[in-house]
Amino acid sequence: MSKLFVVLLDDKRMAALKGSGLEDKVEYMFGGNLRAFTMEMPDEKANAIMKEFDTARTDSRGCITDTPLAFNRTLFEEIAKAKSLGPEVVDNTLARAGEIKELAAKESDYLPAPEI
Repeated sequence: MSKLFVVLLDDKRMAALKGSGLEDKVEYMFGGNLRAFTMEMPDEKANAIMKEFDTARTDSRGCITDTPLAFNRTLFEEIAKAKSLGPEVVDNTLARAGEIKELAAKESDYLPAPEI
């Protein structure tokens, strides 16, 4: 059974996606106040994420949550670069696991303020 992963989108991320064709896949949540992609992940990719990042878990909706912020940022970077929500973006993100873990270690010491 596949899992879901929600990628939240702010104005900066929406601008990065402009003209990519992904705008049609944006879901509006909470009365349109929150924008997101909901990616469906096959079990092998979901398991790889859970194995790589020990904080990751699956919630009652079947969504992968509690991944490091660095993972979320890197996943979005790969989506924007590939202009796709396909499995290749997860593969490319997992290929950068070492880099993500280094950044995640810094998050546990100091959680940076959001970029506004």
